[in-house]
Amino acid sequence: MKVVIAPDSFKESLTALEVANAIEEGLSELLPNANYVKIPMADGGEGTVQSLVDATGGFIEKVSVIGPLGNKVEAFYGLLGDGKTAAIEMASASGIHLVPFEKRNPMNTTTWGTGELIIEALDKGVEKIIIGIGGSATNDGGAGMVQALGGKLLDNEGKQIPLGGAGLEKLARIDVSTLDPRLKEVTIEVACDVDNPLTGPKGASAIYGPQKGATPEQIELLDENLAIYARIIERDLGKSIEHVPGAGAAGGLGAGLLAFLSSELKRGGDLVIEATRLEEEVRDADLVITGEGGINHQTIHGKTPTCVALTAKKHGVPVIAIAGSLTNDYKNVYDYGIDALFSVVPGIVSLEEALEKGYENVKNTARNIVAVIKFFIKE
Repeated sequence: MKVVIAPDSFKESLTALEVANAIEEGLSELLPNANYVKIPMADGGEGTVQSLVDATGGFIEKVSVIGPLGNKVEAFYGLLGDGKTAAIEMASASGIHLVPFEKRNPMNTTTWGTGELIIEALDKGVEKIIIGIGGSATNDGGAGMVQALGGKLLDNEGKQIPLGGAGLEKLARIDVSTLDPRLKEVTIEVACDVDNPLTGPKGASAIYGPQKGATPEQIELLDENLAIYARIIERDLGKSIEHVPGAGAAGGLGAGLLAFLSSELKRGGDLVIEATRLEEEVRDADLVITGEGGINHQTIHGKTPTCVALTAKKHGVPVIAIAGSLTNDYKNVYDYGIDALFSVVPGIVSLEEALEKGYENVKNTARNIVAVIKFFIKE
């Protein structure tokens, strides 16, 4: 019997690899001779780099970069097992968690450090870069990233505009002749699970600005500045990105990646499935087990369990999902390839206890699942 184990992490409790190990341990108690294939998964958000590294036998590189406030922070990126692919979470360099609550102001925060991570990956000679762009503290349209990569965003006096969302107001001209030439030699894919345009009532500033500390007045200014940015990109680069779905992701970083790095925006779960070659392993599997910390009505919107399940269903493979919690009309996942669903929490417990005993609970749930399976397949 071949079982593919492809879970996401259980946030604040277990990494995706630890979840996979717990599932394998539980299953092995009653099915010791099965062929277990563990493929840690993610959907492009937090934990994506770790999952890709774990799934491919790669490693994490830690580097010091400029954080969203202009100070030095320790960030990281991953080199995958093929030696040719790098994985980056922009949040590790430019994330909201790096900014104390009282200092959150997207007029000032920059994506410069994300550009530095890309340079670090280029220095390793990679041929492909996967970038997850969730959790940003920024609203600069990726301008800081572009400047870090050697691009020139110039004001009327021919000087580089200031960092931050406010700096875009001064943008008069774009010069990409000094952009790092190695960018033309790599494929860049972006994990983007939102479809917001760059500007307008559903744009980067209006939708995500408040959670980054922007006031209503600042949101209006930031939106106007991104519109300036889009107009000059179209004039100087010949690329119309203002209304592209996903351009507004990560404070407009999606737009910057499209305009300056010729990136392709993809659903995060699909990117991870491709990078880990999950489908190749699923084709001849007898069972797929997936899961994540919480499964609810939003799980069908590109989250790991349904991405894995839909991949398995292409090949008629049954799918079981496990979760730390089941909330808010989770039953819609049954229409997206998941055949059975289990919560790992054995009873009424505190959140702290559930997180602390995550490994044990996942292992025991997996053991119970296989006990039922063996009951029906016993000779």
